[in-house]
Amino acid sequence: MKEKTDKLLTLVMLLLGVLCAVFAFMFALDNTKFTGMFDIVFWVLVALIAVSVIAIVYFLFKRIIANGKLVKFLIGLAAVAAVIIVLFLLSRGGDISAAMMEKNGVTETGSKWIGAACYAVYLLVIGAACAIVYVEVAKSFKKK
Repeated sequence: MKEKTDKLLTLVMLLLGVLCAVFAFMFALDNTKFTGMFDIVFWVLVALIAVSVIAIVYFLFKRIIANGKLVKFLIGLAAVAAVIIVLFLLSRGGDISAAMMEKNGVTETGSKWIGAACYAVYLLVIGAACAIVYVEVAKSFKKK
C-alpha cells in the first residue's frame, strides 16, 4: 500500500511540476496572445509553486521524523545558518557600486547580503567540485 501511495504522490507532484512549467512558459511569453490571462497565469503559477514547496517540506519532515534523524537534521541546519552568518560577516558591503546601489535602492546591508550570497555560491561550487573529485578518487582506489 505504501508503494502505491508513494507512486501516486510522485505522479501528483510530477503533474504539478508540469503545470508549473506550462504556466511559467505562458507567463514568460508576454505577447498579445496571453495579455488578458497575465494575472490568472501569474497567480496560478504562484499557487502551484506554493503547493509544491509545502508538499516537499511536509514530506521532508515526515521522512526525517520517521527515520529518527531530527537531531542530525537540526545540527545540519544550524551549521548552514552558521556558515551563512559567517559569510555575511565576511562580506565587505561594497560588492556593487554606489551608483548601482542608489539606482536600485539597495542599502549597505543589502549589499552585504549580495556579497554573502556570492560567497555562498562560490563555497557550494568548490564543495561540489571537491566532492566529485573525492568520489572519483575513492572509486578508483576501491576497484584495485
